[in-house]
Amino acid sequence: MRCVGILKINNREALDRIRWPWDSASAHLLTGVCVAVLSGILVAGLWPFHAPRNEVNWLSAGAGLLFGKYGSIVSAAAFDPKSRRADNSCSLEIWLEPRRVQSAGTILAFYQPDNQATPFSLRQSLGDLVLQRSSRNEVGQTKKAKIYVDDVFSQQKPVLVTISSSQSGITVFANGVFAKRFENFRLSSQDMKGRLIAGNSPVTTDDWSGQLRGIAVYDRGLTTEEVSQHFVDWTTGNRVSLAQTQGATAIYPFNEGEGKVVHNLLDSATDLLIPDRFFVLHAQFLERPWDEFRRDWNYWKDIGINIAGFIPLGFFFCAYFSLARRVEHPVAITIALGFAVSLNIEVWQAFLPTRDSGMTDLITNTLGTAIGAMACCHRVVRVALHAAGFRAESSNIGFETQHVGASSP
Repeated sequence: MRCVGILKINNREALDRIRWPWDSASAHLLTGVCVAVLSGILVAGLWPFHAPRNEVNWLSAGAGLLFGKYGSIVSAAAFDPKSRRADNSCSLEIWLEPRRVQSAGTILAFYQPDNQATPFSLRQSLGDLVLQRSSRNEVGQTKKAKIYVDDVFSQQKPVLVTISSSQSGITVFANGVFAKRFENFRLSSQDMKGRLIAGNSPVTTDDWSGQLRGIAVYDRGLTTEEVSQHFVDWTTGNRVSLAQTQGATAIYPFNEGEGKVVHNLLDSATDLLIPDRFFVLHAQFLERPWDEFRRDWNYWKDIGINIAGFIPLGFFFCAYFSLARRVEHPVAITIALGFAVSLNIEVWQAFLPTRDSGMTDLITNTLGTAIGAMACCHRVVRVALHAAGFRAESSNIGFETQHVGASSP
């Protein structure tokens, strides 16, 4: 007659008496894996550890600048519109060609350093053009409004975008042709106040790649006839006519061909500078999740990467604390470690222009650590660890030692 006996160990002293001898080679292997995982996360989170070269170069054929992966330019001084029209009208022209249609990034923005505000920005979101206006109320709360102009960048070719704002709303044109009208969205010349940044966001890493061929700013709305004529002027190189337009405050023809300055034909104080190193004008520290949120694929892709990237840390460090270090509550300690590692990365990322310091990453990284730690506790994983010869040093994680034997009368 055969019988099967099952012995469950529920305290440390009893477990210490019967556990299998710990293989020092296995312990060293697990330690090495933990070091490798932690090193990989730090490298992935902080690389390249410095500000890379500013990838902005003059086009070899024709007027314009080519923006690489990390490229941005900034005005030498802030725009300070003197004209205050009763209708708060203004206009912006920008001639550009994205490097890729399925891409995203901040094309242009105005930043006010005094109140650390970005009143107006222009973004690419895949094939769409995004206009964003930000304002602050009396208690300092920021209110944002966005509008999307579909399929402006649906083809890989240059496009002259014209934005004309008046009391009746905003009208957007593409290559001199009407594209879309928004009656409940308005801009004023005061929204185009501050330092102008092109190729990146002034407060976070949101770089844009492509060709920039011209920018113009006006303190009044442009008529449909003027929009059509300006398209001809831009494409034929008639910059003198553009500079003579009533209400023009900035004309950047991008025709220098060399050097580190893009000249404003109307005011040299706001010439655009090309720094040697990529930069974020005023990088934010631990940006709030609702401010980081974007409605594009890259945002959700980053969320997934941040969670998946910390799962190995949670898994292997939980196994290390459970099997090698004999610590109490290994899951909780592992999650705390993941949070601490992520927090340190976010702090250092505030000083790196290619990285963003945000609370979203802190949350998702900690979540990934928790998922990895809980996966280490799964019954299937425990069986696999036992089969590999690893025995739990503590019963806190729920490991059980089973003894199966046979006896006969």
